Amino acid sequence: MSTSTGIHLIHLTHQRKTDVLSDHHDLMQTTRNHRIDMLRGIAILLVLFHHFNISYRLEGTWLAAAFGWPAVQAVARNGNYGVVIFFAISGFLITSNVFHRWQDIGHIDLAGFYRLRIARILPCLLLLLCLVDLLAVAGLAMFQNHVVDGSRFPMWRVNLASAALHMNVLIAQHGWVNYPLGVLWSLSVEEVFYLVFPLACLVLKSERRLLAFMVPFIVIGPVYRFAHPSDEGQFLYGYWACFDGIAIGCCAAILSRKGGFAWLERRGVQIVLGLSMALLYLAWPIAQSKVLGATAMAAGTALMLVAAQRRQALRATLAGRFLAACGRLSYELYLFHLIVLGLMRTVSPPQTVSAQGKMALLAGYFLISAAVAAGISRVFSEPVNRMIRASVSRLNGVH
Repeated sequence: MSTSTGIHLIHLTHQRKTDVLSDHHDLMQTTRNHRIDMLRGIAILLVLFHHFNISYRLEGTWLAAAFGWPAVQAVARNGNYGVVIFFAISGFLITSNVFHRWQDIGHIDLAGFYRLRIARILPCLLLLLCLVDLLAVAGLAMFQNHVVDGSRFPMWRVNLASAALHMNVLIAQHGWVNYPLGVLWSLSVEEVFYLVFPLACLVLKSERRLLAFMVPFIVIGPVYRFAHPSDEGQFLYGYWACFDGIAIGCCAAILSRKGGFAWLERRGVQIVLGLSMALLYLAWPIAQSKVLGATAMAAGTALMLVAAQRRQALRATLAGRFLAACGRLSYELYLFHLIVLGLMRTVSPPQTVSAQGKMALLAGYFLISAAVAAGISRVFSEPVNRMIRASVSRLNGVH
């Protein structure tokens, strides 16, 4: 074989790998689990509704008149449970994807895992920081860092907390130091967990040992929340207060591989599970149900996820398609919706808005947030994500 022929064959092989990667990515994009996307959609809508009601209290609106203010308040007050649902989904999908990509947890590629997390997380995070900093420099009060101890918190410090995964610590110590960047507390919790997760996979090399590794996180969560009953910064935002939700999702992904969960697919079981989660959400403020409530919500989500993985088919309804669409955009919606709400609060301060005006703003808030998220996903986050993933596959081979 001549040298030129060998080089040509190597080039063809590399090109084939690139084509396989592209085909695989396209397949993953078109075969998303709609049930899981619907769960995401429900979670992100609860978060968005929660934040809107904090800014523009919906008491006295026609929505409150139609359903009763206690009912509207019950839906709006517990948006943090939406984040708990996200934690469980994230743990489940990250673990499932490790099995899909590397087959065995002991074979996980550490650098590849981190690059894939960076591909999804970092582009939107950096875009968010740039936008908020620009709006702050432009003088918009809603995007300025808050005054702490008599002086304004420095921009570099908040940006550092955002990028270095300790925004939750900053909030616990000083409160919500920056309005639109406050949502990054959950990203800090999640990504710190995933700094440790692949290392545990490499060291433990066994699904059973990984399960045992996750149990202390699940136990510590409610204990930690019980130990901080009146400290919202800790029982809502602390690492140990939130790790149990992610760990429960991880455990569900491992256990689902062993089978034996056909009973979860029964319609009656699904109804009881959904009603139980709804009852937990609506019956008590999260401050009263925080100790076991977050663990129970994560466990209910995990059971939903196992059932969704076993049976992905779902009759397409308008509501289902809407929720799934919101779920596909949930990361972009989560990061950027407070920019939309902050601009609304700048143009229409809450104290100047009538009850009818609040409902108009609510509709506009959801529509504009969805449009912004879809635009960012289409022209920025997804293209950059694909580019980084392609570089990962070129460095590590196609799995």
